[in-house]
Amino acid sequence: MDTTRRGILKSAATAAGAAVTHDFAHAQDQDHEHEHNHQAVTSDPALRVKSLESLLVEKGLVDRVALDALVDTYENKIGPRNGAKVVARAWVDPAYKTRLLADANDAMAEFGFVSRQGDRMVVVENTARVHNLIVCTLCSCYPWSVLGLPPVWYKSAPYRSRSVIDPRGVLREFGLELGEDVEVRVWDSTAELRYLVLPERPAGTQRLSEEELAALVTRDAMVGVAKVVLPQSENKL
Repeated sequence: MDTTRRGILKSAATAAGAAVTHDFAHAQDQDHEHEHNHQAVTSDPALRVKSLESLLVEKGLVDRVALDALVDTYENKIGPRNGAKVVARAWVDPAYKTRLLADANDAMAEFGFVSRQGDRMVVVENTARVHNLIVCTLCSCYPWSVLGLPPVWYKSAPYRSRSVIDPRGVLREFGLELGEDVEVRVWDSTAELRYLVLPERPAGTQRLSEEELAALVTRDAMVGVAKVVLPQSENKL
């Protein structure tokens, strides 16, 4: 098996079909951007989905307007920006951080972020000595209320298996090299229990506002495949 990061993405794309091939290539080059499909010709799976949607609408089982509103909600309103707000608040407010680590559901509800899936949320904190990595080995359970739709690579079989077998290798393929003195902990999400990583606050951010801090936080950092970094252009120290 090709154990490089490119191999992970390629294997998952092959398994998922041509519909996600472009998304994987995009994710490889832009890890901190949402995947977008820019195919000139609609893929076969996309056509099947559209046909199924049309059939359900025709039979009165689905309201197209409600469906569009739901998709828009998860694509544009519920997403990593929600999780970033939670992380930034925890960085600047020790009391909130304590509540977040003790009961993530209640703490996130203070922002109005409530899971629609009825699962319990657990937040795990990265430190100088501990790095956390989130995976769902059985399918693709994911904290939608604070991270939005899961990226393609998160749902791929190679990521789901190798994150448990070789987490350091997976992190290395995402460009994150950890010292041997750092313990890597892997958390397996389920339908009832989902995890979010509270990344380390990067050095040099003491003067940044909560809003500016939230802008630094990425989806990948909250999954655990990356760290939050302060761009050199923004280093105010």
